[in-house]
Amino acid sequence: MQSAFTNYRSSTIHYSYGGSGEKLLLCLHGYGESEKTFRFLASYLPAGYRLLAIDLPFHGGTTWNEGLDFSTDDLIAIISSICQQHGGNMGRLTLAGFSMGGRVALSLLEKIPAQTDKVILLAPDGLTVNIWYRLATRTFIGNRLFHFTMRHPQWFMWLLNTGNVLGLINQSIYKFTRYYIHDQGVREELYNRWTCMRNIKPHLPVIKKAVTQYAIPVRLLYGQYDRIIRHERGEKFRRGIESFCTLQVIPTGHQVLQEKNVAVILELLAS
Repeated sequence: MQSAFTNYRSSTIHYSYGGSGEKLLLCLHGYGESEKTFRFLASYLPAGYRLLAIDLPFHGGTTWNEGLDFSTDDLIAIISSICQQHGGNMGRLTLAGFSMGGRVALSLLEKIPAQTDKVILLAPDGLTVNIWYRLATRTFIGNRLFHFTMRHPQWFMWLLNTGNVLGLINQSIYKFTRYYIHDQGVREELYNRWTCMRNIKPHLPVIKKAVTQYAIPVRLLYGQYDRIIRHERGEKFRRGIESFCTLQVIPTGHQVLQEKNVAVILELLAS
């Protein structure tokens, strides 16, 4: 894999790419991660594929200077710019998204279904509406409270710890949340990332209609022990599009995107 940058408006987008095939596999990472999480795939790419993995705003080596605003149109323009930089056009895509990147992949599918060959969703966000995320990022009052809490988290930590003592909070969720609240820098990143990505909101009925209309294969992969994103969300999404959408559960946690699972991921890519 080679690492590179492209300019978009006043921002600098970091990405990595590899392979030389006609088919483009676009990889979209999870929250707090980067394009590096997909790099192991480059060694296993089937013949005919090339890989492009992009650092989303406020992640990895990308410097985002467009405020707390990022849209699917921005991403399409970035992908097109990168492809032109390497002597080609965007053409048709196979989309692979992990966790938060799954939500981005779904939004791309909604926007450009005619250019989408296949979608691989690894423990994807975006298949249900998270009411707390929606309130925190898409409403004025909720976003102000979110901003205040990231600067003054004491009240939220008390609420979180109380819920844990009373057994009202799943342990995985408790540990996950504490990690992202304990440090001021981490809290600032959380606010910027969540708010910036608020407009990436896939509309599932539209997506399911496009999957049927364009006969787009959708492959879902979940971890059996994942307490962050449960496979039941995928089961619900599959209803009505079962002939195009498959779901597989493997014995792992949320981090299904690992080299030890490469055989399963490649099987999804080939099927």
